[in-house]
Amino acid sequence: MTHLVILTGASRGLGQAMAQQFLQRPGTLLLGLSRQPAPALTGSPRADGSALEQWAQDLADPLAAAAKLEAWLAARDAAIFDSATLINNAALLTPPGPVEACDATLLSDSLRVGLEAPMLLCAAFLRATGGWHARRKILNISSGLGRRAMAGSAPYCAAKAGLDNFSRAIALDEALKANGARAVSLAPGVIDTDMQTQLRSADAQAFPDKAMFVGLKTGGQLASPEQAAARVIAYLDRADFGSNPLGDVRD
Repeated sequence: MTHLVILTGASRGLGQAMAQQFLQRPGTLLLGLSRQPAPALTGSPRADGSALEQWAQDLADPLAAAAKLEAWLAARDAAIFDSATLINNAALLTPPGPVEACDATLLSDSLRVGLEAPMLLCAAFLRATGGWHARRKILNISSGLGRRAMAGSAPYCAAKAGLDNFSRAIALDEALKANGARAVSLAPGVIDTDMQTQLRSADAQAFPDKAMFVGLKTGGQLASPEQAAARVIAYLDRADFGSNPLGDVRD
């Protein structure tokens, strides 16, 4: 049997690390959606029966992305899949600072990528796979900043808070169905990615918590993307996945 994994933001950081680890699992069909396909994934080691498909897909145009995904899923042979998982990982961080200092187009794009795209992709996934017998999961990559506010990060906090409550609501909807999908919005911990580099490079006046992020790096408290990916996938594999729609890899 085949295990389908659909992963956004698969071309770098946590997403690329997850993609590489999924490809080492036998029988995995991985569909990666990123602004640019990742050459590193093409040459990544693969287990027997695993396969990779990559789309160059800008999630700032989420309607097109969702329509393409729904059509692609509708064209699959549902009988070959033992499981189907959608992982909304992509995010677009605006420059740290107050919201009024953010370019309006970038602000709009960050909410489209971080919240609107996951909502539309979830809807497309649930519609297209509603009649499948496969076990279905939705994993939305959230953040501690979706559960507590931080100055200089309003767009990111808003997107992640919205993602958390969206996940809670669809989990309630799916629980009413005979073969409903399980949904979790998961905080992956602090990870040494480009986002962390951007936060450490911010203007301290615009981003008062800069020193904390510098301290996480100098104190060796950041997980590597590979370590974080392993923890996220282990959470996804848990027998109780979905019992709590708000999760944290440190739980």
